[in-house]
Amino acid sequence: MVHPLEPLVVRHTHRLPSPTGPAGEGAVAARQFDAALLSVGFKLSAELLAHLSGLSEGTVVDTATRTLGTVRETVGDHVRHNAYFVDFPANVPDTYDFWMRCIAEALVDDEARPGVLDQLSTGVVDLLTLPSYGRYQHTYAEMLGHHEELLAAAGDRMTVLHLGGDAEAEVAALYVALAGSSTPLGEDTLRDLEALAEACVDGQQPAEIPIRENRAMVNRARLRAGSELLLDTVTDVLRLACALSDGDVTLLEPTRFRGLSRPVRRALLAGLDSVVAAAPAKLADVHAHREDFKRLGERLHPHEYPQWPHAAEVFAVARGEKQARSFDSLVEELLGMHDVTGAVKLLRSAPGKLFRSLDRLLRMALTQEERDAVVAAAEEVVPHVAGRVVLSVREHLHNRAEDTGERRVFVNRLGRAWVMEDDRPPVPAAERDRLVAALDAELRRRLPAPGRLLIDPDVLDVALPLSGKAVSSGLGVLPRGSVSPVDGELLRFFVYWKQKSHDTDYDLSALMLDADYQTVSWLSYTQLSAVDGEHSGDITEAPAGASEFINLRLGAVRGTFVVPQVNLFSGEGFEEVEESFFGFMLREGEQQGRPFEPRTVRMKSELRGPGRVALPLAFRRGADGRWQAKWLHLYLRGTPSANRVEGNRVSVATLLRGIVEREQLTVRYLAELMTDGGTAMTLWDRKTVPQEPVTYIGLQRPEGLHPRSRVFTPENLRDLIPA
Repeated sequence: MVHPLEPLVVRHTHRLPSPTGPAGEGAVAARQFDAALLSVGFKLSAELLAHLSGLSEGTVVDTATRTLGTVRETVGDHVRHNAYFVDFPANVPDTYDFWMRCIAEALVDDEARPGVLDQLSTGVVDLLTLPSYGRYQHTYAEMLGHHEELLAAAGDRMTVLHLGGDAEAEVAALYVALAGSSTPLGEDTLRDLEALAEACVDGQQPAEIPIRENRAMVNRARLRAGSELLLDTVTDVLRLACALSDGDVTLLEPTRFRGLSRPVRRALLAGLDSVVAAAPAKLADVHAHREDFKRLGERLHPHEYPQWPHAAEVFAVARGEKQARSFDSLVEELLGMHDVTGAVKLLRSAPGKLFRSLDRLLRMALTQEERDAVVAAAEEVVPHVAGRVVLSVREHLHNRAEDTGERRVFVNRLGRAWVMEDDRPPVPAAERDRLVAALDAELRRRLPAPGRLLIDPDVLDVALPLSGKAVSSGLGVLPRGSVSPVDGELLRFFVYWKQKSHDTDYDLSALMLDADYQTVSWLSYTQLSAVDGEHSGDITEAPAGASEFINLRLGAVRGTFVVPQVNLFSGEGFEEVEESFFGFMLREGEQQGRPFEPRTVRMKSELRGPGRVALPLAFRRGADGRWQAKWLHLYLRGTPSANRVEGNRVSVATLLRGIVEREQLTVRYLAELMTDGGTAMTLWDRKTVPQEPVTYIGLQRPEGLHPRSRVFTPENLRDLIPA
């Protein structure tokens, strides 16, 4: 029987749980399966191909059918990608000529002519009122007839599917890995964790669930199964209540709590009571989310349950009827009196808060004695600070050089970004260097001995995934700040969206900037063609789904940066449409094919952010002429409607400068720490695979690695972050 969560295993691990069924002669069907996968840029590993060949033909066909559906959706090939201009990228007209043609066609349309004539009399014509503008003028099949078959090229993407173990074991291992992650998960992955938690509630559990949002998803599954809840703060209970109401477990947005059944109310109140009874000081945590607790109290009716008096205290604090001084307020009181030494002494009991306050404390310290106290406290408590916090502070200190920067880029956990002038004084150099040395030493101590370390050179500049927030799921997606090589002559962006209930118009655009972040040119619906490339044409509604493309000849691009963006012109936002995603393809100069060819897709990610302008990534030409991708995962607020590339050039350039000029901690940094003790590091030549077990870090797992090898790829790169 097929496990219902098999698609999650395939998407997250690129492993196919070992198919089971009657033995037989499945070799022919297995080869056909492999050929079908090749058309979408995937292939079977030799081990998986051999395993399938020993099964019955029917088993192989069933496996192929469901697996093909999963990988096609992963790469964006589960929908039909049509283009407005049927020959795109050939024969894209001049923008003005195209608009005049649409007007001319409207004037011979009996129904449209009167309205167009009225508009012409005023001197302004609304393109959206023209019958031939913004709507496909041909079918998908007709578009295919205008394009030659894609010729295979050595540079086409090839993602290998490996043979996994038993389906139950694979699902359990994925659950433990996600639930026990030491870094926050993205929204899509958090939903996957929820499904896995429900399936694995009675099975193996991670030794620890350090991320509170993950714990909320696990607790919801445990509550429904009648298992013991995992609670150690009052906020854990609040997050669980949000999860039960399908609200925001990150607590960034208010949740409208639903009516809760009596058994659920009992469980939540009993949980609150036990937490406060064990540690009354945790009542102080209520202050951070007072309004949320007040609204939750209206649903839980704590007065009906006198057997849990400590739970009632939580809501008394929220209403202001009971005092519970918060830790943060005590710290702020000391800092308000400029008592840095006193604040440091208090913060020693909260190592994570101390680390997040280091910059401020060092700037406030007026004497060498105070500065020494700050650094000494950090050195003392660093073994008790979460690895991702240590890494975050290490990265922060690296970017806080003696000279003050001109601007600060802020990105919240939803991916919304903004810029402010940086008027902070520098962190004292001696203390900064001392802290950096202490953090490096601690991280080196925590990292496991890798044995022989084998690294794909292309992964060295991938940023460490200190948080999965605002990083969309998909294929080939890397953490914000990562740099990856771009090899190919033609770069093609694509966006697809399908509206839910209202006409929705997304506009794919590309902004070209010079080395000083000044505008050179752009491609959009207002400029369909240029020296650099072509736009596929504007689609203004998507009841059955719509796609737009931009084709760029990298050798002809003017400038240093290319910034693709998706602008919401009208209709439903990125979080409201039925589906929306962005990606890019790379092709060799002689390759033809359809506008969308799945095996040339290098990256595809969901568009699910809070703003009206999406900036997934940017491309930068280096001094040697080679191009690289810089991953952004940003959303601009934009305007309520009519967002256009021409209107956000300045804000995009400012944000890009801030991201590009900030240095992230990368895989290279951790690899250097791992090998500091004499461990050998080998850069993989993509040909020779060692016979002995290795620790491998790369963009995808090579075939033929020893089964006892430890493998880190973008799908599980978070496991590199020390606990």
